[in-house]
Order: sequence, then C-alpha cells, then structure tokens
Amino acid sequence: MRINNVKKIWQEGKPAVGAWLSIPSGFAAEVMAHTGVDWLCIDMQHGCIDYSDVVPMLTAISTTSVTPFVRVPWNEPSVIMKVLDAGAYGVIVPMVNNRAEAEKAVAACRYPPAGIRSNGPNRALLYGGADYQQNSNYELACVVMIETLEGIKNMEEIVSTPGVDAVYIGPTDLALCLGLPPVMDNDDPKHVAVVNKVLETCKRHNVIAGIHTGSSKFTQRFIDQGFQMVMLVADRSAMSSFVKLEVNRLTGWTPAKP
Repeated sequence: MRINNVKKIWQEGKPAVGAWLSIPSGFAAEVMAHTGVDWLCIDMQHGCIDYSDVVPMLTAISTTSVTPFVRVPWNEPSVIMKVLDAGAYGVIVPMVNNRAEAEKAVAACRYPPAGIRSNGPNRALLYGGADYQQNSNYELACVVMIETLEGIKNMEEIVSTPGVDAVYIGPTDLALCLGLPPVMDNDDPKHVAVVNKVLETCKRHNVIAGIHTGSSKFTQRFIDQGFQMVMLVADRSAMSSFVKLEVNRLTGWTPAKP
C-alpha cells in the first residue's frame, strides 16, 4: 500500500505543514499540490465543496506525493467512509466533544475488527494499491477537532482515545466558545492557555497536535512550540491576499469597488 507520508513525518518526530482547500476545483487542488506542502485538506465543512467535487480534487492531488485529507462536515460515519473510499488518506472530524464521539470517528476509519468501516474502497484501491484493505487501518489518519467548551472539559478522554492519531485545533471556534472574537491567529491569554493545554495533553499521550493558522508567523510559532500538523494557508485567502497586495502596489489608478 502507498505509505502515508504525513504519518511517516510524524513518526520521525518532524512537523508536517499543510494547506487548506475551500475552492471546488480539481485544477486549483493540483496547483496547490505543487507548492511544496506536505498535506492538503479538502474542506467539506465550510468550503464550497460537495462529494462530487472531492473525487476530482483527490485525483488531482494524487499526481503528487502530497497526502490528501478531507475535513468532513460532521462526525457522520457514512460520510467518513465515503471520502476514505474515494482515496482520502485521513479525515479531520469537527467538534468532537467526548470520548464516545472520538470512538465513533475512529470506528468509521477502521475495518473490522478494529472498527465498523464497510468494505468498498472504490477509488482508494487505485490510489492506495491492491493491498489497501490489509493495511489501511495503519496508514490512514483519524484526526479529531477540539474546539468547544465540552471538548475542552473532556480533553483528556478525547486525546487518550485509542485510534486517534491527531487532535486538531480550530482557533476561531475555540475563541467563540471562550467568549472571544473569532480571530484565527489569537494572542489572547485565555486562548493561548487552552492551546497550550491541548499540546501538553497530546504530548503526554503520544498523539499528534495540530492547529489552523492564518500566517507564516503563527505557523512558525506553533512548529517551534511542538505542533506537528500545522496549516500554513488556504487557497481562497492566498489568492485574495496576493491580488490585494499587488493592487495596493499600483499608483495612478483607483481600484474598483466590489
């Protein structure tokens, strides 16, 4: 079976830097896959992306060695199984609140007897190889998100759930649940304290800690801190930010109003 390069990076104790895909385009996914990142996540939760978009985007990513993840809309086993069958090498499951929900996510990612995943790997056989069923339980990554008050309260039991490979922080939802503005790169002491606690808990249980960022400054900060799954940039914001920067460099011309 094709190895999961991100899990290999984690096993070597190194950080894996990724990018986010919210634009429903196979070509955009292919372009992002040629930027040098270790992983790409196709966002079905907040991106403008449906399952019919996911398959050609996964196909485009597979022209490279970049590891494809999908953030599913919810902790729904049928959706998790379907994106894995399409060739995702990991899922990111939002708003996991307790051990039972973490166990539910893990079970959907694993074939019996380790889980409840139904057999029918479809495109995953083409991407992963003929021995996919025998090895996928070990190669695929189950990543759960802690970003709610209940998730914070139950952090220890979530992180220690067998089969959870990584815990990923959604900074803006975390901020909202703490009564703070939904700021991505957040320096508020309350926010920083929870982020640090997630990292410490993950290290104690030998689970990868991951986090979303909105700038290379914070990406570097979290890498230096010990996070091993860090998002550098999203396709939509990268396109918008670059064009705005170039527009603002021009003189003798007034930009059109949106």
